Amino acid sequence: WQCTISIPDIMASRARRAALVVLAELMVHCHAYLTPSSLPLCTVAALNPFSPSLLAAHALRRDRSSGASTLCMVETVEGVAKNLEAVRTRIGELSAKCGIKEPRLVAVSKLQPDQLIVDAHAAGQKCFGENYVKELVGKAPGLPADIEWHFIGMLQSNKAKTLVSGVPNLAVVESVHSAKTASALEKACVGAGRTQKLKVMIQVLTSGEESKSGCDPEECTVIAQHIKDDCPLLELVGLMTIGKFGDPNPEPYFQVLKQCRARVAQSLGVAEDALELSMGMSGDYDKAIVAGSTSVRVGTSIFGLRPPKSS
Repeated sequence: WQCTISIPDIMASRARRAALVVLAELMVHCHAYLTPSSLPLCTVAALNPFSPSLLAAHALRRDRSSGASTLCMVETVEGVAKNLEAVRTRIGELSAKCGIKEPRLVAVSKLQPDQLIVDAHAAGQKCFGENYVKELVGKAPGLPADIEWHFIGMLQSNKAKTLVSGVPNLAVVESVHSAKTASALEKACVGAGRTQKLKVMIQVLTSGEESKSGCDPEECTVIAQHIKDDCPLLELVGLMTIGKFGDPNPEPYFQVLKQCRARVAQSLGVAEDALELSMGMSGDYDKAIVAGSTSVRVGTSIFGLRPPKSS
């Protein structure tokens, strides 16, 4: 749930800070966003003195577009490391039970503060996923150079140049949904003087939702052939999908992606296991692993609730 709290500007700064800490404590227990609607621009970043064991940091951010202020909860290094270890343990247990190799873990860090990414990196995480070109290009230069960035969001062809030139350690673009997008990435790699092939995945729309990006399952072989024949600086390494949000039964979407992989592998003359399956997120990565995922994308289970996009 969400609630809005108004705090008069006439409150003394000490009282205002105390009120914010109390609200932050409530937020930790309720896992909710609190949006103070009438606070002056300020920043609060401190451990909650009432419950230091919670290890929660709280930041009051100003919405640059509307001027609103939003109180958000983020984890400290201990919290991120603990969550990361829990996810890794679960992945290991499921993989062992299924008798398969552990899938890659991509930590989805979109909209998260840079410090949390640094914390996760310090805990041994190397692969991170981002959804927005502008955000990734802005944050990548200030973060560890050995991070392997996976771009997993909708990619417009006219943003390919910005993405490739702005992120030298871009490892994979998982959201190629058309031959046009592949060609734009190829051209961007040439323009950036990139010598190492850029790994890409074909994003397949398995749920049929118009709100999601991705090619129709019937189109994946055509896109794959185009990448092989016309994009020498791209390396097709697999297929990706996003299941229908909130569907408690994501297995049908995973099966569609596996069928697409089989057709692409046959078309290219390669073994099926030479192509990855990127499927499974925080809410369904356990089922995705059972279904054969080789790469899972997990965000909130590691970093907690993410701030609103506009903040």
